[in-house]
Amino acid sequence: MIFASFFKAMGQIGDPRFRKVLLLGVGLTLALLIIAYAGVLWLVQSAVGDSTTLPLIGEVTWLGDLLGGASLLLMIVLSVFLMVPVASAITSMFLDVVAQAVEDRHYPSLPPAVNVPFGEALRDTINFLGVIVGANTLALILYAIFTPFAPFIFWALNGYLLGMEYFTLVAIRRVGRIEAKALRRTNRMTIWLAGVLMALPLSLPIVNLLIPIMGAATFTHIYHAIQMRHPAPSG
Repeated sequence: MIFASFFKAMGQIGDPRFRKVLLLGVGLTLALLIIAYAGVLWLVQSAVGDSTTLPLIGEVTWLGDLLGGASLLLMIVLSVFLMVPVASAITSMFLDVVAQAVEDRHYPSLPPAVNVPFGEALRDTINFLGVIVGANTLALILYAIFTPFAPFIFWALNGYLLGMEYFTLVAIRRVGRIEAKALRRTNRMTIWLAGVLMALPLSLPIVNLLIPIMGAATFTHIYHAIQMRHPAPSG
């Protein structure tokens, strides 16, 4: 089921609606990271000022530049780990477009899906963004302690998070939030393994930016495959 769903999603990667969501997600993520860095830099400059008096050294004017450069380096390092998770969270606001594109092509006989209100989608996105950034930030400690296993920790963690998010996002359009969570619990192993498949390319630059799109498309197929085996009431 997982690989069949993945290859079906791959076959639709050129869909114009997929490209639109990709550009929106990447553009908003870059904007968010730039704003975050600008905020950090402003805090550093506000705290240090044009000059600072250091013990034993006296007044110096280069401390602000030093801390500003260090904060830029820190943001670059964090962006390596957080770029794709943040993009995944932000793109999730628009992934119903991807799910609809998949259903239009592969499941044309389905009745119209129930669109999640924008306010609710925004709330879910903020919650997911907090969870995925927090989890990946805490995981940096595990990477440092268990360095040889860092890739496996990264794949397992993000596979769980991405699988949970994408499956819920797809299912909620068809069966509502409560039934979507019930389906997720019943099929947690399939969803986690499919999420790991999505997480594996996260280590590949450029390719990893396609993962939110591929994840939503793949989990749309997985959801419908599950429903064909164990139908759930819609609503």
